[in-house]
Amino acid sequence: MTTFVDRVVLHVGAGDGGHGCASVMREKFKPLGGPDGGNGGHGGDVRLVVDANVTSLLEYHHGPHRRAGNGRPGEGSNRSGATGDDIVLRVPPGTVVQDTTGRVIADLVSAGMETVIARGGHGGLGNAALSSTRRKAPGFALLGEPGEALDIVLELKTVADVALVGFPSAGKSSLIAAMSAARPKIADYPFTTLVPNLGVVTAGDVIFTVADVPGLIPGASQGKGLGLEFLRHVERCHVLVHVLDCATLDPGRDPMSDLEAIEHELEQYGGTSGDLADRPRIVALNKIDVPEARELADLVAPLLRERGYTVVEISAVAHDGLRPLGFAMAELVLQARRASATETVARIVISPKAVDDTGFTVVREEDADGIRYRVRGERPQRWVRQTDFGNDEAVGYLADRLARLGVEAKLLQLGATPGAEVLIGPEDNAVVFDWEPTIAAGEPLTGPRGSDDRLHRA
Repeated sequence: MTTFVDRVVLHVGAGDGGHGCASVMREKFKPLGGPDGGNGGHGGDVRLVVDANVTSLLEYHHGPHRRAGNGRPGEGSNRSGATGDDIVLRVPPGTVVQDTTGRVIADLVSAGMETVIARGGHGGLGNAALSSTRRKAPGFALLGEPGEALDIVLELKTVADVALVGFPSAGKSSLIAAMSAARPKIADYPFTTLVPNLGVVTAGDVIFTVADVPGLIPGASQGKGLGLEFLRHVERCHVLVHVLDCATLDPGRDPMSDLEAIEHELEQYGGTSGDLADRPRIVALNKIDVPEARELADLVAPLLRERGYTVVEISAVAHDGLRPLGFAMAELVLQARRASATETVARIVISPKAVDDTGFTVVREEDADGIRYRVRGERPQRWVRQTDFGNDEAVGYLADRLARLGVEAKLLQLGATPGAEVLIGPEDNAVVFDWEPTIAAGEPLTGPRGSDDRLHRA
């Protein structure tokens, strides 16, 4: 049975907005008192919140479909619909949110961080909100907008100060068990560690966290063995500790070749949090309680120091050399924390829209089937979604909005004629109109739509 999951694909949907209401007030001796339809409620959002008590994405592995509540429709007597309930998804610290193309949407590192991953649709306006001096009795209301729906990838990357890296059975689990209160599974076969283990280590006045992650083999950066499951949890760590097995009996393996193989995989992987080659290293030559291993450690230690490594000879089983290793880790952790504290905070650059940005574009398209005009833009497409095309007055209101925005003038400028095919929206989901101009370019509207002369009757 799966007990730890660090990568899931989640299908989320925000709530749809409720439809506005088209209603007319009716009272005694005043049968037509004016529009009183309420607005629809907004749909609920989908929010991700970092919770330190959550350690895995297992919940979303078993339930990958999540949807917020829909807004309620408006009602008569100016009663607005209720807002849909938000849905809060709690994730562990270190969760990276990506879309299906790999683009990072949010990087949720610390407890309390929160982001809205899908926004609920706006509720439609009722006819009371649509009334004006020019349109006194609208016989229509706007539809609620659909909420955002998307697929996201949640990827957990362990947040720790130090990462223990090494081949399977190098003694990483024994080391973290000896230095902290962590109790990982320890056995004499490869890939005993299948999930990251975190331990808290104290060295003098410094308290830091150490991660024991699944073992590494050549080709891990391409996904071999536990591959990416290992390397993903190394990215956020400030310090890397190579745990090298000096007592291995595998042919062709020795501490130097193990170190080179691990370094090659770290170089190939890189990671989204920066180049792993830049992280400070410590080499822990393990299992020196075995006489042959101690001889080998004494032999290779000078060679490693010549390469610039800090080398500590240890035995995780006999607890030999653990105190010097702990202080060596603490020193590098303190350096990393000081560097993080002095980093310059990136400025937020605000890029305002150009003053001549109309918010829409009209493109003339021509092929063997004829000439058509495609309108793109957030506002025109949103207005189309809000329109009830079964109501002629609502369609007329849409035409007025498009005319005020300048769409009709642009169509005339591009040579569109009455009856021309006009599409609003993307290629795969556009609304098609046979265009009938309501105004000539530059001329005012001839009169309001939606007037009801019954309001003026005695």
